[in-house]
Amino acid sequence: MLKGGIPIGSIFGIAIRLNYSWFIVFGLVTWALAAGYFPTVDPTLSAAVRVAAGLVTSVLFFGSVLAHELMHSIFAQRFGIPVQSITLFIFGGVSQITKEPQKPKDELRIALAGPLTSLVIGGIFWGVWFLAQDVSSLAVAIAFWLGWINVALAVFNLIPGFPLDGGRVLRSILWWRNRSLLQATRTASNIGRGIGYLFIFAGLVLVFIPGYLFNGLWLAFIGWFLENAAVGSYRQLALIEVLQGHTVSEIMTRECPTVDPDISIQQLVNEHILGTGRRCFPVVTDNRALGIITLHDVKGIPRDQWNAKTVRDVMTPFARMEAVRPQQDLATVLQILTERDINQVPVVEDSNIVGMVGRDNLLAFVSLRAELGM
Repeated sequence: MLKGGIPIGSIFGIAIRLNYSWFIVFGLVTWALAAGYFPTVDPTLSAAVRVAAGLVTSVLFFGSVLAHELMHSIFAQRFGIPVQSITLFIFGGVSQITKEPQKPKDELRIALAGPLTSLVIGGIFWGVWFLAQDVSSLAVAIAFWLGWINVALAVFNLIPGFPLDGGRVLRSILWWRNRSLLQATRTASNIGRGIGYLFIFAGLVLVFIPGYLFNGLWLAFIGWFLENAAVGSYRQLALIEVLQGHTVSEIMTRECPTVDPDISIQQLVNEHILGTGRRCFPVVTDNRALGIITLHDVKGIPRDQWNAKTVRDVMTPFARMEAVRPQQDLATVLQILTERDINQVPVVEDSNIVGMVGRDNLLAFVSLRAELGM
């Protein structure tokens, strides 16, 4: 769903990233708290104290969002589902879970883990609010807001529209009843799209009410995001369903021009990339595969170094290559491309590169089957 971002560490082996859009919403939340919420709690607070309290509250809020997503990821790992990363972005957070659960009950537990975590965190903050009544008005205000926002986060996520947690709960129930993950996803996604359109409509209505312009735009933006996410999630699963049962050997490119490891990057570009339009080349010497070099690798080298750098300097060595076998399932190939965020992988048999398979091969295969009505 989200690529890139700033890595800030890892928890339980799961990379944590901040998408660039996160800084926008972090600033907006801090500003809303400092300028709108804390002055109503205690008008005597100085601007510096209000800003400091806003920053602290925002950090604790996004820590709560991270805990929500982390519990999804921990439960996914518990059921053998790889989790690539967690990214905090403008709408909160998202776990990069790289494949679907194997059973409806696994889906149900993974989906409920996040909202239940938010409810527990909200309860803890409300407990602090209750106990701190006679201690500090600022601490009370912070705890009350964090309790409320975490409960609101749980309730919002339980709306039964895919891919929200509530939509995933609904999908797990439909999946359990009709035994078809694809059919369940289609139904849950359509409901998710409907909810997205309702959000957009409600947001546009609010835009024309004095004083609600920002709230209306924000609600419409959330609706647009939900509608797109619902469509994208269903298409991804439908693509996997089409690819299952078909192997790499059916679609791989068998003609793979190789390059020598000792030619310069400039020579590679002039004689091979520009001349053929290919984006990926096996690196071979004496009939022995050394690695692979891609257009992405070349783009990472400054132009003024193209004459000085050789293919050997830039290539990905064979030992570190992500590769597939001719007999491997195409759905698995799609998963590898998605997990690694790459466009193609070499096809290897008996330690020899016998072909290439990439996203373009997969898309052409799916498009052809659709045209033939298969």
